[in-house]
Amino acid sequence: MANGSNGSNQSNAKNLLCSFCGKGHSRNSLIVSGQSSATMCYDCVKVLGQLIQSKNYPNHPVTTPDQDLVPKSIYKTLDQYVIGQNKAKKVLSVAVYNHFKRVWNSSTISDVELQKTNILLIGPTGCGKTLLAETLAKTLSVPFAICDATSLTESGYVGEDVENILLRLIQSADWDISRAEHGIIYIDELDKIARKEGINRSITRDVSGEGVQQELLKIIEGCIANVPPQGGRKHPHQDFLQINTNDILFICGGAFEGLDDIVAKRATTIDQMGFLSNTQKKEDNRGITSTQITPEDLLEFGFIPEIVGRLPVVTQLESLDKESLIQVLKEPKNAIIKQYQQLFHIDNIELEFTDDALEAAAEMALTHNTGARSLRYIIENTLLDVMYELPSMKYITKCVVDRDCINGTGTPTLTDNSDVEFKLPSSAIQQSA
Repeated sequence: MANGSNGSNQSNAKNLLCSFCGKGHSRNSLIVSGQSSATMCYDCVKVLGQLIQSKNYPNHPVTTPDQDLVPKSIYKTLDQYVIGQNKAKKVLSVAVYNHFKRVWNSSTISDVELQKTNILLIGPTGCGKTLLAETLAKTLSVPFAICDATSLTESGYVGEDVENILLRLIQSADWDISRAEHGIIYIDELDKIARKEGINRSITRDVSGEGVQQELLKIIEGCIANVPPQGGRKHPHQDFLQINTNDILFICGGAFEGLDDIVAKRATTIDQMGFLSNTQKKEDNRGITSTQITPEDLLEFGFIPEIVGRLPVVTQLESLDKESLIQVLKEPKNAIIKQYQQLFHIDNIELEFTDDALEAAAEMALTHNTGARSLRYIIENTLLDVMYELPSMKYITKCVVDRDCINGTGTPTLTDNSDVEFKLPSSAIQQSA
């Protein structure tokens, strides 16, 4: 009898019941085991944790419509941060308004099912694609996450799973799943996962191309996704966070180098057949426009039909010319010049850039061929020695930067507290270097 009793006890110890869900678990799978034999499994702990979180964060409601949040007001906000790109801002304003109008009225009973209007931005580097997405999220006060598509690979290969994109959004929402489910995700460098041509798929797998497109498809079109809370690769014995992606807005962007050749080839073929009017035959010296891009062009570029179908709104961003780069330097709310002027103002120094200095910076940025991205580097490089020296020169009240300073052939003009102007000695710059 004693032996039988011990065997029964050992069996019960190996298979304990959760006091909440009633399922059998091994002792290692139980997180709570009190003196009263009350036990709780990890699944129940996770559910209770989500319930407690929803009760403790009443200040994080699902985004509700604002009476002033109409396409014109969205455009006006974008205009304060993004220079140019008027057509893209208009397209985005309408698409985003329609998307969140669909979300806000999801409880309305109707026979018509409204589908998501995910967005594809096509334009060269440094033209404002990421800034547009960031500004939209800020305008709508929703969680926002950025992902680089080049870091994603198919499941089972070295790299990131696509679900890690959702984890970043959840983290941006302070782990509030309900807020994350109404956020915005920007996927950059989407063109880099186009299907690779010339690959013998029976021998070599396209693990960072078509495979990633298939993985992205399920979360872009809407599903209940299992997200590993610690990131990294998923494995069967891992606990997951579940998030519904039906109401998450996906904005994708990329340079799509070579797409203009595909469009031009198609347009030439149609032109030879006599189907284009004279106005359509005129070429835009800044490249293709969004009205010229068709789903067939994206398919030929290397995207699967399902992905193309889930990105119905396509808009083209223009390259920035010299005048636009000068505007980027000084006009937006977060303009680079304004930021450095504020830094100098903290030291009670007035910072001024002459018009020819701004022109020189824009001209130098054009030679870098990276759009507005190189502007901060140029200004930072110009002011490095000045910012090193001036905090020690308490009598300086003003600093003027001209074209020679930008080109590296001169030094800024300084004004002291007696209104005497002089040049920053080049010897000081050499010593700091």
